Amino acid sequence: MSFDNLGLSQPVLQALALKDYTQSTPIQEQAIPLLLKGRDLLGIAQTGTGKTAAFMLPSIDRLAASDKRPQPRTCRMLVLAPTRELAGQIAESAKAYGRFSHISVATVFGGTSINKNRQELSRGVDVLVATPGRLIDLVEQGFLTLKNVEILVLDEADQMLDLGFIHALKAIVKMLPSKRQSLFFSATMPKAIKDLADKFLTDPAQVSVAPASTTAERVDQYVTYVQQTEKQALLTMMLRAGFSDRGNMDRVLIFTRTKHGADRVVKLLAGNGIAANAIHGNKSQPQRERALGEFKSGKVKILVATDIAARGIDVSGVSHVINFELPNVSEQYVHRIGRTARAGAAGVAIAYCAEDERAYLKGIEKLTRQRIEVVPLPENFLAEAARIKSSRVAPPAPPKGQPRHHGDGEAGERNRVKRPKSRRPNFGHAGKPKSNRAKRRASGR
Repeated sequence: MSFDNLGLSQPVLQALALKDYTQSTPIQEQAIPLLLKGRDLLGIAQTGTGKTAAFMLPSIDRLAASDKRPQPRTCRMLVLAPTRELAGQIAESAKAYGRFSHISVATVFGGTSINKNRQELSRGVDVLVATPGRLIDLVEQGFLTLKNVEILVLDEADQMLDLGFIHALKAIVKMLPSKRQSLFFSATMPKAIKDLADKFLTDPAQVSVAPASTTAERVDQYVTYVQQTEKQALLTMMLRAGFSDRGNMDRVLIFTRTKHGADRVVKLLAGNGIAANAIHGNKSQPQRERALGEFKSGKVKILVATDIAARGIDVSGVSHVINFELPNVSEQYVHRIGRTARAGAAGVAIAYCAEDERAYLKGIEKLTRQRIEVVPLPENFLAEAARIKSSRVAPPAPPKGQPRHHGDGEAGERNRVKRPKSRRPNFGHAGKPKSNRAKRRASGR
């Protein structure tokens, strides 16, 4: 359906035309007319289905139509997101969609200057996109009040619960006015999510564009059984073949379960002459933005991530998702592979399954109600794996005079530095410096 037929205002349609958006997605067709009427909404939708536009377009229209201005230290629309990356992307979309509606947009999340947040909020904003932790900090310090919120959006609710934000969400809902429009989106709908939705929503309409926990329709899924110690060799072989002249890899997103695992994969890839960046919770905000920016631009075509990025990476052209380690929470698999096959494109998801991960694979297949096609190891895998291991090259040395980086090789990583030798005096058994007389006595002089 054309956006022209959904009841949106001319300024919003102008902004969509600038982005070459003409046809709406199923969730947009269902949600936009309901939200324009002011209904609360419970949406079940995977990432990549266009739900940001589904809630942002009608909300901008409603904010602009009321012709109010935000009061100091307040916001009129609050969007809660689980990760910094997702919050930033929602804010970028809001600015683009509200270009001709004169809507102000701000973001607040951890890893950035709280003083900058304070300055941005001092005059008030129309749309505030935030992560729960930083939002509560600003409220408690008196830099923000939520008493004037007209529209509340809770995006990726199931990820919020996975990250332990349940108590923060309950605290935030108590700060909000009871009279508001509330929108609640989740890719999965377990009982805990339904209970949380009951606290936020009043007589909500429900829209669903796919059964809960289904995987992206255009993703071809495969699994290869491999020993844990051989995964790195298999990954190296696959990437070299995929990025060769006869390969079909454009951008590859690799998932690990742990931050240390992500760093280790990047370091080992660098040792085999393959450039990659890592993104995870231990990275500073500038490091995360740099890694994501280089991935988006194609400067670095491989990004290794933990599940913090499964919901926060909205990058077009991700051709392959590789589950280097299977997630121990089955729902995360759905979100991981949802990073490819976005906006109608096709994609490939490949899982490496070690012996101790077979239970995870079984849980994933039960959740998604489908069997994943098994692909055997290459015929020459053992010989090639041995050759790769023996031919591993050292990462390039840093420029002369600069300390060597240590960690995952991403620019900005902490440097390894030598600590100065201790200058403490030589203490004796009693905990006091030995006198010269005591030293002579001990030496027999």
